[in-house]
Amino acid sequence: MSLNGRVAIVTGAGGGLGREHALYLASQGAAVVVNDMNPDAAAAVTAEIEAAGGEALAVAASVTDEAAVADMVAKTMDRWGRVDVLVNNAGILRDKSFGKMDLADFRLIVDVHLMGAVICTRAVWEIMRTQDHGRIVMTTSSSGLYGNFGQANYCAAKMALVGLMQTLAIEGEKYGIRVNCLAPTAATGMTEGLLPPQALERLNPKLVSPALLLLCGDEAPTRAVVCAGAGHFARAYVTLTQGQFIGGGEDAGQRLVAAWDQVSDREGELVPAYGLTQAEREVTIAGTHEGQAGS
Repeated sequence: MSLNGRVAIVTGAGGGLGREHALYLASQGAAVVVNDMNPDAAAAVTAEIEAAGGEALAVAASVTDEAAVADMVAKTMDRWGRVDVLVNNAGILRDKSFGKMDLADFRLIVDVHLMGAVICTRAVWEIMRTQDHGRIVMTTSSSGLYGNFGQANYCAAKMALVGLMQTLAIEGEKYGIRVNCLAPTAATGMTEGLLPPQALERLNPKLVSPALLLLCGDEAPTRAVVCAGAGHFARAYVTLTQGQFIGGGEDAGQRLVAAWDQVSDREGELVPAYGLTQAEREVTIAGTHEGQAGS
């Protein structure tokens, strides 16, 4: 796959993983909007891209500022007339155990990670619908998928992005918009001090960015959660076990407790195509058991 002729916006691209994303997309032929709150950092990455023969535009803006994001998209359209790719990468940390966490820090993390992605995605959504083509990447995290001590705010926001991705992928499918999540592990300012030095040496951010060719190319999947780090790539799923029919009655809770191992058995688990899959299956199975009881 190639990204020649495509136009990409990368948020938080002034350094770390975002910088590597911007450089990689440019190396694959895309024109890149380098977004960062720090104008000097955005300009420096833009200069790197241009020095290598690519096209880039530096835009300093906070992803939480709706007017600034709208202006960024307008500048992109003025320059290239389209937006093909949005990589929602911008993020911050405010780690602390939940009992000690200030609610203001909880709201801040949700505002930047979740609402920042919502604001940026909303700003390009109609453009992508009109041109019948769009590739949106949400940056989730293994911490969001599986939890991590001291990161309740971050984990909540990152898992919320998976839910956002699932719905936008469904809504955007008929318009050629494909939406995916990238869960990176990379040595950046956000991960410094969380892992030993030897591990950080192996987690060069540039080893994550090749996932963008898969997620942003013409043959990109949709509704995928790709985990990437140290050159290794995997896919995460939200699954549903086959479960057990417990039914009602005063002892239903006790029967559920007794059947918990069977309810949790992962053999034959499935990946629902949409949220109502759970309800549809539950109603169908309940109806089957009612029929058996009636006979």
